[in-house]
Amino acid sequence: MELLKVENINVYYGSIHAIKGVSFTVNEGEVVTLIGANGAGKSTILNTISGLLRSRTGGIEFLGQPIGHVPPHKIVSMGLAQCPEGRRVFLQMTVQENLEMGAYTQPGGGVAQDLESVFEKFPRLKERRRQVAGTLSGGEQQMLAMGRAMMSHPKLVMLDEPSMGLAPLLVEQIFDIIRELHAAGTTILLVEQNASMALEVADRAYVLETGRITMSGTGREMAESPAVKAAYLGG
Repeated sequence: MELLKVENINVYYGSIHAIKGVSFTVNEGEVVTLIGANGAGKSTILNTISGLLRSRTGGIEFLGQPIGHVPPHKIVSMGLAQCPEGRRVFLQMTVQENLEMGAYTQPGGGVAQDLESVFEKFPRLKERRRQVAGTLSGGEQQMLAMGRAMMSHPKLVMLDEPSMGLAPLLVEQIFDIIRELHAAGTTILLVEQNASMALEVADRAYVLETGRITMSGTGREMAESPAVKAAYLGG
């Protein structure tokens, strides 16, 4: 089943043409990754899907419904959550309060159960549930941002640079969590500069260069592509 369809979007920052005719799909149960250099437009695409930016052309459909002009909070209510670049946790709030903010679209009765489900996936957060988020390490803040996104019961979660700024050991932990979420049935659209790790977990991948998709294929095909190896994998 096709969860997300992005068709011929063109996004501008003033006169700068940032995204140029991009089209792709995400099917239920997949991990799909967008890889590319800094400034290629990866985060811009996610922000357009989640309603923070608007495309001048084309359309975006989620669960068969057009969402190109739907307000961001209603897109979340439909089951599409974004875990933003830079984590963007509420620094003055506790871990538990941050997670509860992620459940604002959900009926109040199930929040306690959802919290326990997130704490099961992220035991470190349970240990720090009363701790102010601003005192967490970068890796813990990333776990919190991912847990907060999961509190909205997303059918599709978009992860924007989850490994950014993290030590290699923490990067491994974050990608282990991504694998677990996928194994549990979560559909994931992953934007990631660490192309090697992203292609390891991806069912399918798209390569973005200066606002255009230049290559696509399975994660394995892209990992074995000489062009991708030369540009992104140091090979």
